[in-house]
Amino acid sequence: MKIAVLAGGLSPERDVSLNSGSLIANALCKRGHTVALVDVYLGTEEENLPALFTNRTDRFYTIPPVAPDLAALKEKSGNGEALIGKNVLEICQLADAVFLALHGAMGENGQLQALLDCHGIRYTGSGYIGSLLAMDKDITRRILTAEGIPMAEGLTVTRQNCREEEILAKVGLPCVVKPCSCGSSVGVSMVDTEKELSEALAEAFAYEDRILVEKKIVGREMTVGILRGKPLPPVEIIPKSGFYDYKNKYQSGATEDICPPVLTEEESRALAETALRVASLLRLGSYCRIDFILAEGIPYCLEANTLPGMTPLSLLPREAAAVGIDYEELCSILIEDALTH
Repeated sequence: MKIAVLAGGLSPERDVSLNSGSLIANALCKRGHTVALVDVYLGTEEENLPALFTNRTDRFYTIPPVAPDLAALKEKSGNGEALIGKNVLEICQLADAVFLALHGAMGENGQLQALLDCHGIRYTGSGYIGSLLAMDKDITRRILTAEGIPMAEGLTVTRQNCREEEILAKVGLPCVVKPCSCGSSVGVSMVDTEKELSEALAEAFAYEDRILVEKKIVGREMTVGILRGKPLPPVEIIPKSGFYDYKNKYQSGATEDICPPVLTEEESRALAETALRVASLLRLGSYCRIDFILAEGIPYCLEANTLPGMTPLSLLPREAAAVGIDYEELCSILIEDALTH
């Protein structure tokens, strides 16, 4: 098959996506497909678009320890606020299917999915409705809490109505501050003091105008991948220092991941059942990943990931490997599902 792998984009998770996209492209080529790896934001000036589909297996991209400077990228590229670069849609139309290796922003919030739907283009991951519901953490928590899914107490504030005294009164300390629609822990801060709260709010507002402040729950950090409607073995995430932030997620050796972790039968069942309920309530597709804090046997949902990372350190491939599905096979399964759903 001819497969277009879309990566990059105008997102704080751009570098993570380029790493994922390179590995996915290599894996699909090793399975006999021809692949065009395309930066969805930069696009391409290539006139012979069919020539972009190759069987190369030497693509490589290293994730820097800090998130990318998107303002500098916009200025350098000259693409401004346009989210899709030259010839991207045309390349997708040439492909049998599109593998979305994107993370965050338009690649994961439903915008790109809706565009591809309008052109009858098949793609991996959730549809535009599920993508929208899961990407916005405020919408996610409204739906899940209404259905009885355990979540930390929280408050959504905007740049215009943000009052620290209200946050302290309704949420208190310690708390977690995060942008409503970023992933990979971009803009996320753990807050223990009032001074840290001011700094954390400024950090989160650097990325978005709406942010979520949640009461910090102390427990074990767990994540549960779902593949073809079935939960995979959970992973316990233990950063060697600090919390599971951007640097600890993508720098080798910064975090210990245990799969499967030591859990009681009741804890394992609660994680799996809650993950499946979350995926169903948010209308997610054939694969996703749900993050939790497990405290006193209760799985508190943190968020749902509609396009989980596919880097060497990413969690979904680790969970799939635990049930005998290697990286190349996982990529093939996701493409097969794109063609049949």
